[in-house]
Amino acid sequence: MNSEAYNEILDICEELTYREKFRLAQHLIQLARKEEEEAHPDQKESRAHDPETIQYVAERLLKSKPTKKTTLLNSIGAMFQFQGGISEVDKELIVYELQKRRYISIDREGRVSYRSSFFE
Repeated sequence: MNSEAYNEILDICEELTYREKFRLAQHLIQLARKEEEEAHPDQKESRAHDPETIQYVAERLLKSKPTKKTTLLNSIGAMFQFQGGISEVDKELIVYELQKRRYISIDREGRVSYRSSFFE
């Protein structure tokens, strides 16, 4: 991109409201992260085994308590949408970790149940 086009985009951005600027910034961050992941797929770190990530997801799920596995996976995806997203494999791995730690259980029909003493 040449400097004229860049400066023209900057001028247009200055006319946006603060909310539009935030939306644009979030969109640009998502695009940049996606582009970076596509350019360097071998460098993408999986968050699925990170204890802090599992704790973060568990705490958020405690508030929303999705009842079906598909909704659970969608909820996990939404938690990471502003950090560049999360792969389907990582979502499944997080669910596996949540089950392994007995925060949740999923029956054969895909119904999710939560441990009564979630963090005790």
